[in-house]
Amino acid sequence: MTAPNLFSNTRCLKHSCIRRARLSWSSSFVILTSLTVLLKQSKAMKLTSSGAQTLQKAQGESVTLDCTFTSGPGDIGDLDIEWTVISPDTTKKDQMILSYTGGQRYTHGDPALMKGVDFTSPDPAQGDASLSIAALAAAHTGTYQCKVKKAPGVDSRKISLIVLVKPSVPRCWLDGDAAVGEAASLRCWSDQGSAPLLYSWSKESGRIPPNAIQNSLTGELLISNHSTSHSGVYSCEVSNAVGKDGCRLNLQAVKPPNRAGVITGTVVGCLLLIVIVLIIIWLLVFRCPRNQQEKEFSNEIREDAPAPESRPCSRISSMRSGLAYSQVGQTQNDNPPSTNTSYSTAKYDSRFGYAV
Repeated sequence: MTAPNLFSNTRCLKHSCIRRARLSWSSSFVILTSLTVLLKQSKAMKLTSSGAQTLQKAQGESVTLDCTFTSGPGDIGDLDIEWTVISPDTTKKDQMILSYTGGQRYTHGDPALMKGVDFTSPDPAQGDASLSIAALAAAHTGTYQCKVKKAPGVDSRKISLIVLVKPSVPRCWLDGDAAVGEAASLRCWSDQGSAPLLYSWSKESGRIPPNAIQNSLTGELLISNHSTSHSGVYSCEVSNAVGKDGCRLNLQAVKPPNRAGVITGTVVGCLLLIVIVLIIIWLLVFRCPRNQQEKEFSNEIREDAPAPESRPCSRISSMRSGLAYSQVGQTQNDNPPSTNTSYSTAKYDSRFGYAV
């Protein structure tokens, strides 16, 4: 009984040793394969840039889009660098703007937008393929891709660039009056700037009234019950992601006028107006008929008066033919008339002062 047991135990030991050997061999093969892959990957083309992949810049500023790389011993092909703008429409082609191949630099984009666009390094083959833009415009907004290829290695990186407009200098004004006890509305507004624009009010000496309501989107600061303690210089600041600016406003407290005096003046003015209207009516009603009666009476007197006598000159002209005149104190016999013609002697009339 003892011999068979020893034999069976020996067979079991042989099988277990074989299994262990197979497992150790397969594990070693997997480990070697993984190490080989890792080594190959570490030696292949790789982009080493670690900057932000989303940039927000102000219009007119400059920007650098990072794209540094390293190549491995296995990358033996020619170096090719491509900068393209990814089209938001997937059905359209991406637009290449700049490339480097065979030691030469090539421009492919719109000449108007490519002013000031170039590689940062004078020799991108040294491992720096970064792109620089000297003066940003709104048209430069987009997603840029840097692709570096050196066969068989290749790698790429995308950067999103957003060009924003800084807020313009805001305008501060008071909507309404600054009467004590009334509501005072302080306004602030910037005509230009990329949204969202945020407004913030502050008081240079002291704090903003606790009951004031501030709207950061419309730029309004509403003081519901204005008083002399609220007067002072207020500052408004407008800002967005790329810049800020501000303006100042001097808020005063104006005491309201005396209401009793205003009411008294209004009543007196109304009474004076009524008196003036009554005087005009009296003149129109009582004075005009009297003047009319006087005119009619004068016309009646003129109609009843006798007609004026005719003037002596008219009489003389009517008697010019066939009449003889003589001076006072002279006789009519000095120049006797002819026998064929009879003349009447002129008589002196004291009413007229000459002979008639």
